[in-house]
Amino acid sequence: MFEKLIPYDVAHIILGDYTIYHREYKRITKRAKIRFERRDWKGIQADSNERITLYRDMVGSTTEKVLEFLGENRHHRDTWHMVKQMFTEEIFNFNSRNIAETYYNSVFRHSHKGLSVDEELMYVQATGTYREFKSRVPIYHTLYLLEPFHHTIRQLFACYTFDAPYEDLERDIFYISDTLEKKLKSLNYHGNNSRIELLKALFFRNKAAYIVGRLMLEEHSWPFVIPLLHKEKGIFADTVLLEINDVSSIFGYNRSYFLTDTDIASEMVDFLRTILPTKSMGELYNSIGFEKHGKTVMFRDFLRHLYMTEDKFISAPGIKGLVMIVFTLPSYPFVFKVIKDRFPAPKKVTEKEVKEKYQLVSTHDRVGRMADSHMFENFVFERDRFSEELIEELLEDAPSKILLTDETIQITHLYVEKRMVPLNLYLETATIEEAEEVINEYGKAIKQMAAVNIFPGDMLLKNFGVTRLRRVVFYDYDEIGFLTDYNFRIIPPARDIEQEMSGEPWYSVGPMDVFPEEFPRFLIGRKEIRDIFQRLHGNLFTAKYWIDVQERLKRDELVDVYPYRQRLRFSKVYNL
Repeated sequence: MFEKLIPYDVAHIILGDYTIYHREYKRITKRAKIRFERRDWKGIQADSNERITLYRDMVGSTTEKVLEFLGENRHHRDTWHMVKQMFTEEIFNFNSRNIAETYYNSVFRHSHKGLSVDEELMYVQATGTYREFKSRVPIYHTLYLLEPFHHTIRQLFACYTFDAPYEDLERDIFYISDTLEKKLKSLNYHGNNSRIELLKALFFRNKAAYIVGRLMLEEHSWPFVIPLLHKEKGIFADTVLLEINDVSSIFGYNRSYFLTDTDIASEMVDFLRTILPTKSMGELYNSIGFEKHGKTVMFRDFLRHLYMTEDKFISAPGIKGLVMIVFTLPSYPFVFKVIKDRFPAPKKVTEKEVKEKYQLVSTHDRVGRMADSHMFENFVFERDRFSEELIEELLEDAPSKILLTDETIQITHLYVEKRMVPLNLYLETATIEEAEEVINEYGKAIKQMAAVNIFPGDMLLKNFGVTRLRRVVFYDYDEIGFLTDYNFRIIPPARDIEQEMSGEPWYSVGPMDVFPEEFPRFLIGRKEIRDIFQRLHGNLFTAKYWIDVQERLKRDELVDVYPYRQRLRFSKVYNL
């Protein structure tokens, strides 16, 4: 062995496995189109899960190879310094260099358990803009808009072929052309320099395929997204989305990641940013399935934000939880969650179980109703950015996870999530119209989670948040479980008045028993809000509703959940 080449060989162990990972990632992604054509919805969900676990499994395997190869030099800084230098040289002309750097970081961290961040031996900061890599041909189709629009829309569909028939292509061409014409009229646009630019890669998730692009009017752009569904009679366009907020919801942090085939991820993210200006780069990398790199980008953004601000971390607004300490930086749109060392009654879960619940949510279909989170280990903050009250709370409730020095606070296990307004706080200042809107959303959230076999367990208002788009999302996972594991029951009638007036139940209660008719007593306190919920979602208070959902799940039925407003669907617009 040439000892001087050890760093080079280690760099190529990592690079070789990264190449295998990237190839397998693309192979899984490419299956999505085939599964859509075959209406293999279970297969698409399985592929989504497989792609998430692929990264973790590959990093684990690579780490074992590296540690075995290095032997006694496994923690030698000079060796790792040379490994990073060799790796940097080898990936310098990689068009996926940014993703490769994240893969290297993951292997390095797995090789150095207990490490926080090493500025010298990791890619903590970006090594470039990554925009030096461009496809030799555009990653999008360009179609110029000429009236009548149906010629352009017919050309559009010719760009996306499937091994399955369309249900009624001429009908869909008319609906899209008509909607587009109405949009241009609403903008009072009469120019002749308009075009549609459409990403060549389709976006797949659950039962839908999405054509994603932008409508260009002179120098201004609007989203242009067509969701395609595939029913028994064939493929059809369900709507066309032309507003930022509607498309933002599809790419939300509370949804599962898309299966979409891309060679240069940074190029696709740059395109998406033009139609989703409110999304961060990290969120967009997450949305297209590079969630580990999305985490890297989020961390880099966080460091820049800290450098540019001076406010202090404080306890997050809302009712304090029994399981988590939650804190936030007022100027930063995320919250940080630390598992407490001890949980008071009535909580019966363990720390291990809480971590398993968060892992479950990360791989399950979040159906737009469960917040995505990033888990960090040994996260280091500057101590002077924390309020003294927060430091005291952390040391009181989670001392085993806090390493405090004069200058820093290190947290051994931490979750980071997008910040929302707790639903109970939102309702305190909401008008009756706003309250009705979010209470309707609250009921929909519970029902849509049930449709994907998730029972929230603790459905109190404080465990749900309201997003910027006034969607209601669940974010407290310590009591979450599979719906089919529960036993939904009706409370049996009391034999006499003594039983009825007793403070104890007169019937047996198993650990997985749930009595929905009890929900009104503790879910919503204010009568006027409770009345709204009863009117809109009163069936949630019946055991029959839950049992019916369980039966559908046991029959392997996949319920349709649309990530856009029902009223935008062509079936609603044209009264089909």
